[in-house]
Amino acid sequence: MQDREFPETPGAGGRDSGPESYELALDCIANGRYTRAVEILDGLLAERGGDADTYYSRGVANMSSGNYREAARDFLRAVALDRGFLPAYKNLGFVQLTMGREELALKTLGRALAVDPAYVDAYCLLGDVHLDLGEYDTARAMIEKALELEPEGADPHCKMAMYHLAMGDLRGLRNEYEILKTLDPSLAGQIGGLFFSDNG
Repeated sequence: MQDREFPETPGAGGRDSGPESYELALDCIANGRYTRAVEILDGLLAERGGDADTYYSRGVANMSSGNYREAARDFLRAVALDRGFLPAYKNLGFVQLTMGREELALKTLGRALAVDPAYVDAYCLLGDVHLDLGEYDTARAMIEKALELEPEGADPHCKMAMYHLAMGDLRGLRNEYEILKTLDPSLAGQIGGLFFSDNG
């Protein structure tokens, strides 16, 4: 299963203007026109029925505009149609966490790891969920697993920085900040601007 961070255009399959409309919806999402993207995707779903990519894209548009319940429904439909759609599991878990449904998020992310036990994004988000639950040792273990799988990944290092911040460990935060200066200078600059005076 290809790890689709963003869906591909579904095949035309004789659908009039389907691929063009889908591309327009993706363009709207990329440019922050989420309401318009949802309108286009609503039309496509009504016209041709559901497919995992279209539900996922509508979920991204809904999530990006703060319509979390609608986004959750779309991501659920996407994984029901494609049990291996890892980004849909990740985004569903994120939405569930945002809505305060941590236990559901744990189950969703567990399903993602059942599909791919090396899915780094799931471990990173599990770190967030366990931090939110106050389960600090488990949160650290999840983030350490992400770092083990992707030692040079900016996201795992960012999650570890947030873990150190939650624990009040400024030395650990500074260490991650120094690493992120190389991996993601923009993110490091944000951390430095908030916590360290030598971020220039």
